[in-house]
Amino acid sequence: MNLNRRRFLGTTAATAATSGVAAEWFRPRYSTDWRKAHSSVAVLTAEAYSGRLEQQLFEGLNLFRLSVSGKSILLKPNLVEDFPGPVSTNPVLIGAASRCFLRMGARRVVVGEGPGHQRDTELVVHASGLEPPLADHAIEFIDLNRDEVRKVRLKADYSGLRELWLPRTVLDSDFIVSMPKIKTHHWAGVTLSLKNMFGVVPGIKYGWPKNLLHWHGIHESILDICATVPIHFVIADGIEAMEGNGPLQGCLRQLNRIVLADDPVAADATCARLMGFEPARIKHIAEASRFLGNQELKRIRQLGDRPSGAARPFAVLPEFQFLISNAASGE
Repeated sequence: MNLNRRRFLGTTAATAATSGVAAEWFRPRYSTDWRKAHSSVAVLTAEAYSGRLEQQLFEGLNLFRLSVSGKSILLKPNLVEDFPGPVSTNPVLIGAASRCFLRMGARRVVVGEGPGHQRDTELVVHASGLEPPLADHAIEFIDLNRDEVRKVRLKADYSGLRELWLPRTVLDSDFIVSMPKIKTHHWAGVTLSLKNMFGVVPGIKYGWPKNLLHWHGIHESILDICATVPIHFVIADGIEAMEGNGPLQGCLRQLNRIVLADDPVAADATCARLMGFEPARIKHIAEASRFLGNQELKRIRQLGDRPSGAARPFAVLPEFQFLISNAASGE
């Protein structure tokens, strides 16, 4: 897919989103409200991907009193390409998370991803540096692009797809952890825990970069996938984040944050605020807050410290300037 088409689709999405700020983007197309009365979020400050990260993460996870003993855990990082820079979830954080869940009594921890661009998943895993952290504790990696699949009826109807083929590993997991890299995105505005779930849709069925989902609407597909494949927890990697022309060609932004949450909408709203954005202006987050989770501050319980947002908002492509909150822009 060439850059011109990427920019065209991004502009189209931004135009629709801008017009939608003053009106509803969607009519409700869900049957179940999964929201809690209150969601919990913890924002950890971390200066680097160092050896002490595991203990820091373990202490952060214990704030949530998670019940994972005896469960099969799937860690779903963001491994999209074999590019350098802050493109993928850092392997040190992934390794730390896998060991933390084992320490908490998980029966099994696997890491699974279906890269959306590079067809050679083994190349992406190797380039990311993920192999050593997993090998040290015999953590299995599953290529979700080529896993055994089952047809599943969607639990929301925004895209019109009605059903998807989904990997057996995803469907059989007891506890799914979305581990995105905090980045801007040239089509969706941001790519966080909700958008990260594109990677559970197998490329062998839907192409690269999951073309069918794009044709049926990025925001719409995000909502349908996340209504059907529940995210039980979020560990968002924002130690080294990306701004500008993300998710592949942006620039490093040192945010020094890890966001933990028991609600993906609360996680993404918190990440958006840390980036200097207004979450209600991000199409899929705004709609997800109607049935998948909480974006309003009054319904989010902050655990631990309450860090401030970025000193300046993340850089975005011109068509996404409307995401920047009035407070962050100085208005």
